[in-house]
Amino acid sequence: MVAVGIVAALIVGLLGGLVGYAVGRPSATESSIAKLQEADLRRDAQQIVELTDMARRTGQQLGPILLAVRQEPAAGRAPEAAQVGQWQEVMRRLTAQFADPPSGMTATNVARGGLRSAVEQAAVAVDTVALAVAAPADRRPELLTLAARQAALAVTTWSVAATQLDQINIDAGNGHQHVHLDSDGAEGALGPDGAAEGTGG
Repeated sequence: MVAVGIVAALIVGLLGGLVGYAVGRPSATESSIAKLQEADLRRDAQQIVELTDMARRTGQQLGPILLAVRQEPAAGRAPEAAQVGQWQEVMRRLTAQFADPPSGMTATNVARGGLRSAVEQAAVAVDTVALAVAAPADRRPELLTLAARQAALAVTTWSVAATQLDQINIDAGNGHQHVHLDSDGAEGALGPDGAAEGTGG
């Protein structure tokens, strides 16, 4: 009787272990979902790095143009037509970068969308400058002032997207990555937080 009891206990224990393993083991569906989530995270991490690099390159070209568009009316002058033509060519190239965006995680998509909106607003500002240069002299001040306002909005929009990009870099373990433009007093523009690049990840 004792032996039978021991065998029964062993059988019960074995069955319990098997049941526990079966219950605790992820199902095929759960495993597939986990793998998809891991793939999404890896893809998003790469997209964040690529978007940050693109934002830096874009900002280096965009910043001086926006600054000039905002400063010209205040100085009481209009840029040369040839200069404006060069700006328009740069803006076409910068805008084209965002023409076919990859699908990413929501936070990354928000940052990318903000940068794209800023570049598109900047392109409109430059086009307004082109109209001013071609317009009669008495209409130029009004159009240049409008262009300056559009450029300021572009700077502000970029600053919000840059702040978002900084945050997702921190979340991804890359630390602070600042791609802000020179706001030059643009109303509502957010500046970098002052943390050292690459820290805080």
